[in-house]
Amino acid sequence: MRSTKWMAAFAVIFMLTSNFALAQGHGNGHGKGQEKHGDYEEQDQGYYRDRDRETMRGWYDEHANNLPPGLAKRDRLPPGLEKQLVRRGTLPPGLQKRLQPCPEDLERRLPPPPPECEHVLVGGHIVLLNIRTNVVMDLVHFEIR
Repeated sequence: MRSTKWMAAFAVIFMLTSNFALAQGHGNGHGKGQEKHGDYEEQDQGYYRDRDRETMRGWYDEHANNLPPGLAKRDRLPPGLEKQLVRRGTLPPGLQKRLQPCPEDLERRLPPPPPECEHVLVGGHIVLLNIRTNVVMDLVHFEIR
């Protein structure tokens, strides 16, 4: 009887300590890999910085009465195509035909595009597009005012 109590006590202690060992490392602390998530969010910001976006919005406001094709109200995308236009996604074939060149005065205000990339207009967006692969590197959407 006495040995049964000791075996039961040992089993309870073993189960309690094994649960602590299993739970270790699964908390919300700053363990391994936590810093990587923060770095990814910073890298995921895209090519255009806040000052570039402000420059684009300023240019858009200056030209609101005379917008070029690609930014005019009639050129807006239907909701289904709008959802397909995403950063680091491939430009859908239907949108490849709707690309418009970026106006020269806006192009001069923007940072130079990376190699194999161009600033283009499509459906109310300024898009940084890799022209070789048709991958959207970054985009800025303008709301109709």
